[in-house]
Amino acid sequence: MPKLKTHSGTKNRVRITKNGKVLTGHAFGNHLLSKKSASRKRTFAVPSKVTGRSAKNIKLKLAA
Repeated sequence: MPKLKTHSGTKNRVRITKNGKVLTGHAFGNHLLSKKSASRKRTFAVPSKVTGRSAKNIKLKLAA
């Protein structure tokens, strides 16, 4: 069976740590920010962990 190609969209949106955790950015942090609280906007800046089957699917897309 041939090697899997890396999924380009996933490659640009997701980062895998040295320990194998999958990190991705938060949604809702780009525009319409005036109505969102400062603490809520700060949480958008911190990457969120992806867990469960979603993380496994992402790793398959990255062929890692």
